[in-house]
Amino acid sequence: MRLGSGTFAACCVVIEVLGVALFLRGFFPAPVRSSSRTEHQAEPPAPEPSTGASSNWTKLPPPLFSKVVIMLIDALRDDFVFGSKGVKFMPYTTYLVEKGASHSFVAEAKPPTVTMPRIKALMTGSLPGFIDVVRNLNSPALLEDNVITQAKAAGKRMIFYGDETWVKLFPQHFVEYDGTTSFFVSDYTEVDDNVTRHLDKVLKRGDWDVLILHYLGLDHIGHISGPSSPLIGHKLSEMDSILMKIHTSLLSEERENLSPNLLVLCGDHGMSETGSHGASSMEEVNTPLILISSAFERKPGDIRRPKHVQQTDLAATLAIGLGLPIPENSVGSLLFPSIEGRPVREQLRFLHLNAVQLSKLLQENVPSYKKEPGFEQFKMAERLHGNWIRLYLEENTSEVLFNLGTKVRRQYLDALRTLSLSLSRQVAQYDIYSMLVGTVMVLENPAHPNSRWSELDVVILLGTMGHVLSLGASSFIEEEHQTWYFLVNTLCLALCHEIYRNCFLGDDCEPRRCSHGERGFVNTAPALQDGSIGHDELEPHRASKSPTSLNTLRGWEKWMAMASPWVILTCCRLLRSLNQTGVQWAHRPDLGHWLTSSDHKAELSVLAALSLIMIFALVQRRCSLTSKVAMALGLLGVYCYRAAIGNVLFPWQRDSKDISKGLIEARFVHVFVLGILFTGTKDLLKSQVIAADFTIKTVGLWEIYSGLVLLAALLFRPHNLPVLVFSLLIQTIMTKFIWKPLRHDAAEITVMHYWFGQAFFYFQGNSNNIATVDISAGFVGLDTYVEVPAVFLTAFATFAGPVLWASHLVSFLSSETSSGSALSHACFCYALICSFPVSAYIILVTSLRYHLFIWSVFSPKLLYEGMHILITAAICVFFTAMDQTNTKS
Repeated sequence: MRLGSGTFAACCVVIEVLGVALFLRGFFPAPVRSSSRTEHQAEPPAPEPSTGASSNWTKLPPPLFSKVVIMLIDALRDDFVFGSKGVKFMPYTTYLVEKGASHSFVAEAKPPTVTMPRIKALMTGSLPGFIDVVRNLNSPALLEDNVITQAKAAGKRMIFYGDETWVKLFPQHFVEYDGTTSFFVSDYTEVDDNVTRHLDKVLKRGDWDVLILHYLGLDHIGHISGPSSPLIGHKLSEMDSILMKIHTSLLSEERENLSPNLLVLCGDHGMSETGSHGASSMEEVNTPLILISSAFERKPGDIRRPKHVQQTDLAATLAIGLGLPIPENSVGSLLFPSIEGRPVREQLRFLHLNAVQLSKLLQENVPSYKKEPGFEQFKMAERLHGNWIRLYLEENTSEVLFNLGTKVRRQYLDALRTLSLSLSRQVAQYDIYSMLVGTVMVLENPAHPNSRWSELDVVILLGTMGHVLSLGASSFIEEEHQTWYFLVNTLCLALCHEIYRNCFLGDDCEPRRCSHGERGFVNTAPALQDGSIGHDELEPHRASKSPTSLNTLRGWEKWMAMASPWVILTCCRLLRSLNQTGVQWAHRPDLGHWLTSSDHKAELSVLAALSLIMIFALVQRRCSLTSKVAMALGLLGVYCYRAAIGNVLFPWQRDSKDISKGLIEARFVHVFVLGILFTGTKDLLKSQVIAADFTIKTVGLWEIYSGLVLLAALLFRPHNLPVLVFSLLIQTIMTKFIWKPLRHDAAEITVMHYWFGQAFFYFQGNSNNIATVDISAGFVGLDTYVEVPAVFLTAFATFAGPVLWASHLVSFLSSETSSGSALSHACFCYALICSFPVSAYIILVTSLRYHLFIWSVFSPKLLYEGMHILITAAICVFFTAMDQTNTKS
């Protein structure tokens, strides 16, 4: 049985995908912890330590607060409250921070800084696995011990309004709730109004113990227009007025029942300078945490600067405040300022309960726990605590008792800090067996060496190896865009050298070029059918029947060929100035920031209009008449959509009164996208039926490609439309003046497409930082959250660069040869060029799994590589389908 080379390559990629999936399953395990605490509830809480006397405090202390209100504002950065924006837009909150009965903190959120893992961290006190960044899309019920479950078991009545993620995490925990969709980022008004509309009614009632409010509007504004948007100030003012309403209501209730309540203002994560989140920049991980209660004493003139704490510390603090056991997997420590007004004995009791819980967790996770500094500090504090209890029970009120109590408290705080730090380092749990099996499956991807090596082949090989080696350093991963910019620039210089040598040394190099040209797209095809493929079995490249070279070009075409590498270099340099990306220089102003500012909307409008015209001019040349009309109307719809949502201007648009969600305009474009894709698919199917009609297949492939271009134009932000224009321009230049005249083989053309696809991924402003994913692209044309289209549109907008270049590769190779050999070889080469970085990277990640930056740098890159290998699999399957079509032909 003869196995087609394309089919074989597709099978290799499928095995590679399975290997990567198995590796990811081992690297990102999703442990299932029982929600039942029966055995833990049967155990009484640890009693007070005592020396020479028995303690009379063996139960949990009573609650410190009668009611607790948690007001969580999604994407609330610390500087939105403690900075100039807080002073200007949140005056009441600023007053409470500076002069009120409150304690303020800057809580650090660990990556991934997305909502669901942060809620888990806040309520469990544990550090969720990085894979929760994916599970955030559809949150499963939380089975891990947490404050909400403990409160329900204790009979607390809880009410929730806001992000429906809470309802998914804690089903049947709330006596009353109203969830709002968190992913529809186009809405930043109703999503908060649906929360606030319940407040007046609930605050007047006394039939609840815990009220949780999760506001999403600020996060959505960040995704749409960034942290510098004027909408941010209005939303902060709205949140400040809501906080004032809640606080004044709690104070009036306290006057009646004389028991203190607690109001917690916090954020789950921050937002980057582009308005997104998910990574580990300071703007994303630093969130405000403010505890407000009349139980907190404050002396006149007492100025308190916000202290830096961990987000996981809130779980232990809430548990103590509500009189509940601390969640068993919590790695956080009690926020001591919340209990510093209590008697010394109560302070030590709370600290001891927290230390016992952390020490038990340490014993379960660290075999050599007795040698840990935190455990030794805890035992020392416990012994001193026992001595203090003995003196206290003897009713000793001397200065010795006071000094010893101060020493014990300090010892406990040091122990808690050290234990928490030690446990935070133990969160990585790996399935080494799955990781090793996945690695072996990926490494089995075969390679077939080329019989001849040109200078360009050497550049490609060295560039690929250099990129693979660079993945071993965290800084190279953070700034990987620099690697790809360097590689495409080097490639352009190598092509320049090849073009000039052909132009000026034509006779000397002609024999080599003829040899290279005669093999066309053929003689590098891997020997996969019965061990070998003869040249007589494959139809040669059409160019070999009618040889062409740069010497055959005349006039302006020859000059354009000589200038083409420099034109491409110029385009790439302009694109580098459009979007700053990476980590080290992402904060610097770029052309994109200048264009998106409200002062330059007219300039952005002109640029967007010109870009759309250029896109039509570059794409329409090979489309059918029907697709040309659809493309023109679709691009017009793109501009109308951006004008409708206020990104660009119509000449007659004077103010923001006409700004809408643009649903009609976006759906108008979606119709044309689907129409063009349908037309192209119909032509492909027709070409398979009418085997001899090669032109129909070529047009069909180009129309599918043009449909994807139209979809990318719709999803790209207006300032990014030049990225699409330059992508099309470079493809056109290389097709006409480089690939055809120089007669590169399929392997070289495939690698060039792969390299430029990677470069354009970063030209878009993407990085290996999850925060650069444009979530708003997933809701273009949607009026509510629908998971499948939202995920597809977001993924396509993110990986548009690699997808469009891979699609162009299929179209180009199909238009240049009617033989399936080129597509088969391209499939094999594409799989191979993707397997190199994936294979190397999973080995590096395995060896660096305990690295300091494993979750903030290496893990996001691993997820990107996993997504890229899935895209590769889809492309190779498409190549294989084309191969089968051509074989039948």
